[in-house]
Amino acid sequence: MKKISLLIISFLILVSCGKEDSVEKVIEKGNLSEIRAKKAELSAQQSELTSKIAQLDAAIEELDTDTKFSLVSVRQVKDSLFKHYVELPGDVETKQNITIYPEFSGVLLNVNVNEGDRVQKGQILARIDEGGLGSQLAQLEAQAALAKTTFERQQRLWEQNIGSEIQYLEAKTNYEAMQNSVDQLRSQLAKTVVRAPFSGVIDEIFTEQGEVVAPGQSRLFRLINLSDMYISAAVPESYLGSIKKGTEVMVEIAATGTSFESTVRQVGNFVNPNNRTFEIQVAVPSNNEQIKPNLIATVKLNDYTSEEAIIIPENVILKNSAGENVAYVVTKQTDSTGVAERRILETGRSYDNSVEILSGLQAGELVITSGARSIQEGEQVKIAKQN
Repeated sequence: MKKISLLIISFLILVSCGKEDSVEKVIEKGNLSEIRAKKAELSAQQSELTSKIAQLDAAIEELDTDTKFSLVSVRQVKDSLFKHYVELPGDVETKQNITIYPEFSGVLLNVNVNEGDRVQKGQILARIDEGGLGSQLAQLEAQAALAKTTFERQQRLWEQNIGSEIQYLEAKTNYEAMQNSVDQLRSQLAKTVVRAPFSGVIDEIFTEQGEVVAPGQSRLFRLINLSDMYISAAVPESYLGSIKKGTEVMVEIAATGTSFESTVRQVGNFVNPNNRTFEIQVAVPSNNEQIKPNLIATVKLNDYTSEEAIIIPENVILKNSAGENVAYVVTKQTDSTGVAERRILETGRSYDNSVEILSGLQAGELVITSGARSIQEGEQVKIAKQN
């Protein structure tokens, strides 16, 4: 407004100067008296114009009601679904992630798989030199067959009351001992064949064909099953009442840029006395090949849900001198104006820059979202836009 006034003054002065000798001509004459007279004349004109412009400003301010109102933006309050989440770190794990060791000492004769191969439970992965156990087993089986024949013959005689009891018992004991020896040797021989304990993927091969291996010392393979992975997380004990099996979970894995929704599949029954937490397990989709064991995840647990909640942006809430939460709403609304009314708010939980309002606002009201910091209770405001 001041700039406009100065422009008008300048314009009027220039117009008035055009009717008489210009300032330049007066200065060219070099007459000090005329110069002073010209200055006095222009000063009088400036004072008169300033007074007239002030009158015009007063009239504009009285007629233009928009200049009196603070400009605000509003948003209609609605009943909305509100969900609160607690964010915790977690780790991707699988119970079927093992290193396979040999159960028999000897030379590794054959390695039947390559890294990355998918194998089925019971599939032969490798063979170890048996060291002559096969021949020993054949001899024992022959001796066991003879012992069985002798026992069956002695048993028939005993049933006919022929022969002594000691002969029958000796034949029986000899046969059982030979059979136990055969079973034991068969068990030893079976250990020379390395089989997959479950279906999965050969992630790594540690020992090459031809190397000597020993039980508990030589690592052979790493076998992983990625179809039953889960995320484990430690939850503070204060959430025991709100986290249960089936609780909704959102998971984010920063390393792979993946995210998915899941549920809690298991809640631990033990509270760790060292950090006062309990363990949970969150199911991982089996079709996501980007997720690997030992990745770090962010677990968001839905610990609170309100079906019909009043929610407003967090930056709308102000603090008064008493430390109370306040917000302004627009009442007595016309087409584009209204009156600002202050409300004392009782707030609930907040999440993702939104706050649940327990009391102080009703659905359908217009809450001021911007411009509230410069207004007062009962002030007239102009509504810029409605979100």
